[in-house]
Amino acid sequence: MPMRNVELGTLVHPDAGSHPGVVMIHDVWGLSDHTRDLAQRLAAEGFAVLAIDLYRRDPGLEIQDPGAFIRELSDPQVEADIALAVRFLQDEAASRGRKVGVVGFCMGGMYALLAGCGVPGVAAVAPFYGLLSHEHGLLYTPGGLDRARKPRAPLDAARELACPLLGCFGADDALIPSSDIEELRRRARATGQPVEIVVYPGAGHAFMNDTRPDAYRPEAAADAWRRMVAFLRAQL
Repeated sequence: MPMRNVELGTLVHPDAGSHPGVVMIHDVWGLSDHTRDLAQRLAAEGFAVLAIDLYRRDPGLEIQDPGAFIRELSDPQVEADIALAVRFLQDEAASRGRKVGVVGFCMGGMYALLAGCGVPGVAAVAPFYGLLSHEHGLLYTPGGLDRARKPRAPLDAARELACPLLGCFGADDALIPSSDIEELRRRARATGQPVEIVVYPGAGHAFMNDTRPDAYRPEAAADAWRRMVAFLRAQL
């Protein structure tokens, strides 16, 4: 299965032909071996996957406080990068002429949702435990956020959802209040788009990450993966 580094990140896809495209967005810690492993797994299911590297402009980046880092990250810049990744897959031989979806984890899940609400060419989004609100949770800060970097909360953007959505969350996620998840379900469904929000009892943040024994929940991860693959096959 071909895998190569490209300007935007790592591309992996089945051997021959054109396949549905997926932009995969890493968590706050960057494009890791874990993310590449997920990309390979998804490619083995028949997708051309671009695991984007949002930090490629700053290869020496060190993150001390993940919450503070995300709060300072420019959402418009990230959305522009996702738009570049979508166009890359639309032009790439392994996915030319096929639809493109976006999948993301934690911070990447937040950006997957935002992509489905404003990035042209996105046909489906599957955020995993994506951050949702500026009012509480990890994105909250007492002084408020810089509106240039954080012009709208994902929950506000959800009113403009423009493609099908599968959202997977853990019931015990300390970073995402359950009220935010329910509000996402309500606002996204009000758009008329197909929406499925799944909440896993006994799972917390990063339940898909099998490199973190403290967080990984094998049963929830297996079910969420199955749902995601079926969802992407149906929509792309």
